[in-house]
Amino acid sequence: MNLEKQNQELEMEKRNLTNQIKDMEAKGNELNISRAQWSIDAYCPRKDGARHCNSCQPGWILFQSSCYVVLNYQSSTDRKTWEEARENCTIRNSDLVVVDNAEEKTYVRDNSYNRPGNEGYWIGLKADGGKWKWVDGSDLADSSWTENPTDGHCAISVTNDGWKSVNCTNRNNWICEQKSLSV
Repeated sequence: MNLEKQNQELEMEKRNLTNQIKDMEAKGNELNISRAQWSIDAYCPRKDGARHCNSCQPGWILFQSSCYVVLNYQSSTDRKTWEEARENCTIRNSDLVVVDNAEEKTYVRDNSYNRPGNEGYWIGLKADGGKWKWVDGSDLADSSWTENPTDGHCAISVTNDGWKSVNCTNRNNWICEQKSLSV
């Protein structure tokens, strides 16, 4: 008698969990549809009743196969720590720039404008466990930059100076990157 009651309770719990899974799948599908619609609207805005697609969103610059936005604030109160800058990029459906090759490194350096009071621009490179790591999880492969990684330090890009290691809590401008739309 006791086993029969336990079996009924387990069957009911199984039905409830199955229904929860179905609800979560439906919500996930709705989120994917919303994200897809956002992408269509951001990259292919309507103009004169038709959609015109661009590789990058308005205000972003295409270079190689990525889109970049350089956040360049005059006021130090608008500048952000490395973590805050990364969060800001995430809100923009991007991340801090990951430099994949020498041309991209030059591009990022050339867009790290040298202005009074501006120390440099955050890039997606952070010291972690005695190694330089990119925000995509890969290790720094560029042997031409040999500053020793100090935990709590992140990298900035500076025009005419390349990369520098600074405390991640400093407040700087930043550069976000996202993959371009292939149409």
